[in-house]
Amino acid sequence: MTGRLSHVDDRGQARMVDVGDKEPMRRRAVAEGFFVARAETIEAVMQGRLPKGEALAVARVAGIMAAKRCDALIPLCHSLPLDAVHVEFERLDNGIRIEATASITARTGVEMEALAAVSVAALTLYDMTKAIDKDLRIEGIRLLEKTKSAAV
Repeated sequence: MTGRLSHVDDRGQARMVDVGDKEPMRRRAVAEGFFVARAETIEAVMQGRLPKGEALAVARVAGIMAAKRCDALIPLCHSLPLDAVHVEFERLDNGIRIEATASITARTGVEMEALAAVSVAALTLYDMTKAIDKDLRIEGIRLLEKTKSAAV
């Protein structure tokens, strides 16, 4: 790796990056992850037939809340006034694909917020189905895209 790590000072100590001199930009990040479960578990989730209630709605709200509170979850993240967070679900043969999109006009990006949204949405699905399926997995959480453009 070349260069200096942005979250480490000259003495090797963790620090929050100073973004005060950066110009605000329109920023967007998209992340995905996969909730893997038995077919009957996925069917119960998609049909809203779980003992704990309607999992997709709860997981969507949990993901949005995680993005909004990313600074409380990850110590060196900035507090960000998000413009929007969207959490979507796509049924697959062996699970559910979760995609989160976060956007903002700010001096720093929203990758961590999108990743946090996917992660917590997946954890919520796990929590709501663990009583009926012991073979649950969360896989492949990753950043798909990040963009920035001049603020309007």
